[in-house]
Amino acid sequence: MIKENFIRLFESSIRDNWELPAFTDYIEEHTLTYGEVGTEVAKLHLLFDTIGIDQGAKISLIGKNGTSWCVTYIAAVTYGAVIVPILQDFNPNDVHHIVNHSDSTLLFVSDNIWETLEEEKMDELRAVFSLNDFRCLHQKDGETIQKVTKALPKTFEKRYPDGFTAAEVLYPTIPNSELVCISYTSGTTGFSKGVMLTANNLAGNISFGITTELLRKGDRALAFLPLAHAYGCAFDFLTSFCVGAHTTYLGKIPSPKILLKAFAEVKPTVIFTVPLIIEKIYRKQIQPLLNSRSMRWALSVPVIDNTILGTIRKKLSTAFGGEFKEVIIGGAPLNPEVEEFFHRIGFKFTVGYGMTECAPLISYAPWDQFKLTSVGKILPVMDVKIMSNDPYTEVGEIMIRGEHVMKGYYKNEEATKAVLEEDGWMHTGDMGTIDKDGYIYIRGRNKSMLLGPSGQNIYPEEIEAKLNNMPFVMESLIIENADNKLVAFVYPDYDAVDEASISETELQLIMEENRKNLNKIVAAYENVVAVQLYPNEFEKTPKKSIKRYLYSNLLK
Repeated sequence: MIKENFIRLFESSIRDNWELPAFTDYIEEHTLTYGEVGTEVAKLHLLFDTIGIDQGAKISLIGKNGTSWCVTYIAAVTYGAVIVPILQDFNPNDVHHIVNHSDSTLLFVSDNIWETLEEEKMDELRAVFSLNDFRCLHQKDGETIQKVTKALPKTFEKRYPDGFTAAEVLYPTIPNSELVCISYTSGTTGFSKGVMLTANNLAGNISFGITTELLRKGDRALAFLPLAHAYGCAFDFLTSFCVGAHTTYLGKIPSPKILLKAFAEVKPTVIFTVPLIIEKIYRKQIQPLLNSRSMRWALSVPVIDNTILGTIRKKLSTAFGGEFKEVIIGGAPLNPEVEEFFHRIGFKFTVGYGMTECAPLISYAPWDQFKLTSVGKILPVMDVKIMSNDPYTEVGEIMIRGEHVMKGYYKNEEATKAVLEEDGWMHTGDMGTIDKDGYIYIRGRNKSMLLGPSGQNIYPEEIEAKLNNMPFVMESLIIENADNKLVAFVYPDYDAVDEASISETELQLIMEENRKNLNKIVAAYENVVAVQLYPNEFEKTPKKSIKRYLYSNLLK
């Protein structure tokens, strides 16, 4: 068990860093100090207490990254409730399903998202609160929560007549063995997997961030990964807050143009990112430089080579604000060409490995100890084994065990048993090897998950299941193209096509209509850019799953 108590990490940080800036909303230029965060958390605790929220109650949270999101998360877990963070890109029906499946009592939601939801489809909720200003947007019949919320400022003033101080930051004692978070890897009914994370799982990730000094007191971070995703949450938020760092939340889609401007202004001291974002910046900042005739000539001359590489490294470092100690990349494989080039120029980067089921970290090595093509070294609190005869040379499934491994999937015993062995070993679904120093090398993805533009998990089976229900579709296969866009290959229902006397041109038009209708019911990051007809049934395993690996080169 991790020795640091999850709740005490928050309590200590708020007290010790009372006057320091904690969170800033980049667009609104709004900052909260640690003391102000503590005060806002105390107000929500008073609200929860007044309306009779029990410890262990589930509280759903959906909205853009920002101060209100973080305050709500901290208030929920330090009260003793279980937080259910939901990706804001999820389709409304998926949000309804997660709120219901998680047995949530309260929902905190951004106003613009609330407009897309239907309260009658979440009839177990006692109340819904706005993340914009914490007003009560909706209450169940018979509740008086709106009245309590309106009176909260006066109630709080009466409770703390001399003002709320650091000495009054006292949270309940909650053992690290307790469930504190249910993180859904998807929203659709047939694929619901709510990862149950304990206080120990999260405290382990935070403690690792503290002891390795990934972040230190007074550091600056620019957060652009979704906080509802385990990676961004663990480091851009939880670790950052618990060490006394200052995090600026971008709060909008991280296009290279917006990011480069924000990097220049915030000058982060550490950067957590995913390959897609770093590769976009590489293409924007570095590739045009490398493609010039003079640069190609200079790089071919050994004497000039080091000077040129140093110039490129400086340009790339400046693009990221110029003051970072390292760039940590995770979530998906980094393009080998980009990785090799970064290594060649001496850029301070490293690649880690994790998954939601480990909250998320499994392996990491600092940039100056990072081994090319690896995903870092297994953490001291974790064990790894490869399911092959020779783990050093023969690829096998990566199995892990240790302090970060989840409790299981919420209300899904079958899915839990499929990945968690009785002795604690967990199937990652990834294939790889290890070396004698404990560095992990992922050689292939056994799982089909893809990564969205901001680090969101994309599960092709979910999109395919929806597309397969559309007119004249027998089966489909979602593949990522070279531009990281989704393309659907469809094997049509040719019997139905023939029966309806539909021409090939008409069939193409129907498929385009299917594509448009599909995009209306999936998240924006799951949108399909094209549908291509496939002439035969897809090859399948004995379990009737499509052999995806056979089709990975369809778009190459």
